[in-house]
Amino acid sequence: MIRIVIAEDQRLLLGALASVLDLEADMEVVGKAENGVEALRLVKLHRPDLCVMDIEMPLKSGLDAAEELKDSGCKVVILTTFARAGYFERAVKAGVHGYLLKDSPSDELADSLRTIMSGRRIYAAELVDEAYNEENPLTEREKEVIGLMADGKNTKEIASELFLSNGTVRNYISVILDKLDVSNRIEAIKQFREKGWFK
Repeated sequence: MIRIVIAEDQRLLLGALASVLDLEADMEVVGKAENGVEALRLVKLHRPDLCVMDIEMPLKSGLDAAEELKDSGCKVVILTTFARAGYFERAVKAGVHGYLLKDSPSDELADSLRTIMSGRRIYAAELVDEAYNEENPLTEREKEVIGLMADGKNTKEIASELFLSNGTVRNYISVILDKLDVSNRIEAIKQFREKGWFK
């Protein structure tokens, strides 16, 4: 019997996923979580074989939870609507055993989980394509600058934190906006987040 914990913040989808997997003769859903913190608690409590989880959840994201479960013995499968290269790269680094998209047919999901239990890893083809097609255009220093921008820091605060002059920080911000092809900081942060490039 494959024992599964599901983590999904949309209750309707959480219930539907649990029902579909419970219909499989060789699968049992032993826990349902609505956020990453609850998922970690249920994995610790039930010691399931698999934890199937969404990425964007309250309190702790699926990727943060996956990183914490890396050496737990529980195989993590990300099930998401987000085919974003940055998320996929981070999931692979976290050692997830599967990264599947929510629009896959339900029988395909059960088959994928069986394949993962047999020791293979499964990644949706669209994700692999996108991961190799879209590179983050920013340098390490530019990533530091946009990270501080996302934390709400102004030019002066960023300059102080990175030991740079205000003018140098303004130049970095101008280059970031240019590379991301956006007109202001808010759009830059939004696009960077949507691509899944914040680590």
